[in-house]
Amino acid sequence: MSTDSTDLYAVTVLGHDRPGIIAETTAGLAGLGLNIEDSTMTLLRGHFAMMLLCRGAVDASAIERSLDGLGSGGDLDVAVRPVSDEPTPGAGGTSWVLTVHGGDRPGIVSEVVAQVASAGGNITDLTTRLAGELYLLVAELDLPVDADADAVAAGIRAAAERLGVTATLRPVDTDEL
Repeated sequence: MSTDSTDLYAVTVLGHDRPGIIAETTAGLAGLGLNIEDSTMTLLRGHFAMMLLCRGAVDASAIERSLDGLGSGGDLDVAVRPVSDEPTPGAGGTSWVLTVHGGDRPGIVSEVVAQVASAGGNITDLTTRLAGELYLLVAELDLPVDADADAVAAGIRAAAERLGVTATLRPVDTDEL
């Protein structure tokens, strides 16, 4: 395969939620013979957000045409983009789970994840939820093998304390994966 062509595509679907979005999207992809290799979907206060990585011997314009019906009502945006098949950054590190909870305020995510970034860590999954005044953040992350996990945890706790929230960093139990 040449460096300017790919058979791996990122498909994103964003907009107002309604029943059937996943079924319609995946039917269009399956109809082209595309295999869904990775995906994530969530609802954010009634807004639908999905990203899929799919592989197949078609071009992006064919994928876009197969998904045209999704955006026809004007309530969904669909994007298709070829992506490279590169290994995940930070592979070979150690896996951790970060949880943060407390009163909501601006800056919680940026302050806490900055501690991970400063240690060379990579956030691999991040979810936040606001329930009334309570804010919850759960992140999966990888730290480099040579990172001082105790120092990272201390930096996270100090940032959390400055923000008036509670944070914990714990290693991932292999049974959780």
